[in-house]
Amino acid sequence: MPATPAWPPASTPRLFVDRPLGADSAPVIDGAAAHYLLGVMRLKPGDPVRLFDNRSGEWLAVVAEAAKRSVTLRIDRHMRDIEAVPDLWLCFAPVKKARLDWIIEKATELGVRRLQPVITERTIVERVNQDRIAAQIIEACEQCGRTALPALADPVKLPQLLNNWPGGRALIFADEAGGVPLAHLAAPAPAAILTGPEGGFTDRERAMLTQHPAVQRLALGPRILRAETAAIAAVSLWMAQHGDWTGQ
Repeated sequence: MPATPAWPPASTPRLFVDRPLGADSAPVIDGAAAHYLLGVMRLKPGDPVRLFDNRSGEWLAVVAEAAKRSVTLRIDRHMRDIEAVPDLWLCFAPVKKARLDWIIEKATELGVRRLQPVITERTIVERVNQDRIAAQIIEACEQCGRTALPALADPVKLPQLLNNWPGGRALIFADEAGGVPLAHLAAPAPAAILTGPEGGFTDRERAMLTQHPAVQRLALGPRILRAETAAIAAVSLWMAQHGDWTGQ
């Protein structure tokens, strides 16, 4: 007897929709997402699509109508609730375009709850394209299966970040000048990781950080890491020790 094919199949496209989904909703997909479904995936009526809305979790829908530039979907069933991501923020100094893209994509995949751009004295990126970052967040969530988008905060200067730091949240400072391994830090959730720009932090900034009561200095091994490598390495270490990689 032949095996019943898996439903929905693993190749089912997955999209974020910025509107509440429910059993009675009939979302219409247009623009670039519609082109992806129609022109790239070649969907036709009856084909499945996974949807998530950053509110209610993930839903299975099917194509009800495929027009030239839009797709009307019909909700089939609720698949899973929205996930509870670990309470970890990544505070990062923006870096050059391709490397910043990598930070956003990988931090989203790894499960950070909030992304906070921080302008430092050596930050060379003059403007942060928030719309571009938001689009990358969505694309990464669609790919990795996240149902909760990480929050994206507006850029702040380092002194402002420290002056307004919330009580009770550890700030793990990835300090290329020294520190201790993460296993020696008392930094479970709620926590945040701070990484610097390509040129590192200045002496004035390092003094400001080390004097702050929430700051704990983290060492990331014996080699000098690029800014984007440091950010993702620190997040990975934290997730393995305190986040949802522990299996608990």
